Amino acid sequence: QVQLVESGGGLVQPGGSLRLSCAASGSIFSINTMGWYRQAPGKERELVATITRASSTIYTDSVKGRFTISRDNVKNTIYLQMNSLQPEDTAVYYCRLDNFGINSRYTYWGQGTQVTVSS
Repeated sequence: QVQLVESGGGLVQPGGSLRLSCAASGSIFSINTMGWYRQAPGKERELVATITRASSTIYTDSVKGRFTISRDNVKNTIYLQMNSLQPEDTAVYYCRLDNFGINSRYTYWGQGTQVTVSS
């Protein structure tokens, strides 16, 4: 099993910044990907950014140039630096970890942290 603990959400004005953290513990495979997803009210959960252990990253188009995902493999922790936040970034942000085994994938989710962008 894997436990994911997120922190760093909150209320911020448009144009502001926040930094999310997600610490993973438990049975973490040597091949894994971690990432951030978000879900706004009435919408489907969507990918925000992912990062492999080798720090290869993927971003959804709407956050490119504003958000930066990074990770510390020693601490099994990922971060999401969010700059130039806009009201449309308001959502619950979830951390996800995918463990990759031989012909298998195991997915784990955090409990979510609320990000609200409002004046």
